[in-house]
Amino acid sequence: MAVDWFGFGYAAAIMLGGFMGYKIKGSVMSLVAGLLFGSTAAYGAYRVSLDPTDIKTSLLASGTLSVVMGLRFKKSGKLMPAGIMSGLSLLMVLLLLFRMVAP
Repeated sequence: MAVDWFGFGYAAAIMLGGFMGYKIKGSVMSLVAGLLFGSTAAYGAYRVSLDPTDIKTSLLASGTLSVVMGLRFKKSGKLMPAGIMSGLSLLMVLLLLFRMVAP
């Protein structure tokens, strides 16, 4: 069993981002979304750790965040936090898809 360190790191980054949005701006929605998507990504990383071909949960979390944060980045033009999160999510999607093609 190989641990999906990238997946767990990605999940931690999402949770940390949600917490920082709450701490800096007082945004409860950032905290809730960060915890929800971070938990989903962590569960997906756990599933990938058990079975490297089981990417559905991780792909759902990272794909959704990639689209949502990408649209927010396009609308606001601000790199922090939407641009960074959309880029990180897109990288996670590409990593997951690459793992499926080249096991």
